[in-house]
Amino acid sequence: MSVTVVVKNGASTVGEGPHWDEATQTLLYVDILAGDVHRWNSVTGQDEKIHLDASVGFVTPCRKGGYMVGLGKSLAHMNWEANAVTNLQEVDLEKNTRFNDGKCDPSGRLWAGTMGMETKPTVLEHYQGSLYSLEKDGTLKTHLDKISISNGLAWSEDNRTMFYIDSIPRKVYAFDFDITTGEISNQRTAVDFGGPDTIESLGFPDGMTSDTEGKLWVACYSAGKVVQFDCETGKELRSVEFPAKKTTSCCFGGKNFDELYVTCAKTGLTEEEFQTQQPLAGSVFKVTGLGVKGKPMYVYEG
Repeated sequence: MSVTVVVKNGASTVGEGPHWDEATQTLLYVDILAGDVHRWNSVTGQDEKIHLDASVGFVTPCRKGGYMVGLGKSLAHMNWEANAVTNLQEVDLEKNTRFNDGKCDPSGRLWAGTMGMETKPTVLEHYQGSLYSLEKDGTLKTHLDKISISNGLAWSEDNRTMFYIDSIPRKVYAFDFDITTGEISNQRTAVDFGGPDTIESLGFPDGMTSDTEGKLWVACYSAGKVVQFDCETGKELRSVEFPAKKTTSCCFGGKNFDELYVTCAKTGLTEEEFQTQQPLAGSVFKVTGLGVKGKPMYVYEG
């Protein structure tokens, strides 16, 4: 196994939401507080970006062209070539929130959640966020409320279970999932990060993905690692460490989906800490030699 840097210091604030675009062999990711959407070309090594006028929680391609983004409190469509954004739905009108992580399910509907605005990393008013889905016809549904930091999403191999992270209780939840209706039910805890004594070693669960064996890979914010968990037992199987503590999310990519791409944040570090302790903060890493594979990520079919 090896860890390499593919984009050094690509994000100036919070690198997040990696999405491997199989059609173009590019890695999409966002720099949340900078309002930037990045597109890294794995063939040329070029990392290009487009700047938007609010925070960007996630990016995912649309089957009909363009990209869906979580822009501030709006779900929006972005046309990269035209540098144009169309807001489709706005949420949390009476709250001081923003969209955070988002991802499409196997049927092509978009799931995305909100969180309160942080005064500093992981410090915020709790229970302000919600989890939404955008149906393929553009209808918005609310599934959960009283969420603190809405984060990673993943689905089981049989599409009957959805996994979802709220970072502050430090838990990965599982739900029964109906792929036809998009309804979730029977919430339970799949992975519990434990009490305060484990914060140094495990940090806060952030973004996640799954492999073809049905195991979860969870980015552990503030611990500088991605951990593979058995979602049936909740047990930690193995971990990959990175030279940056604020690991935020991960996805499988590459031609064979056997490479793990990992984003991280710089926000919260002083300039001295960045220069002397974590000079690779904000970078995008690639892990090879894991011996497992992911699968193509889903796109918005609306």
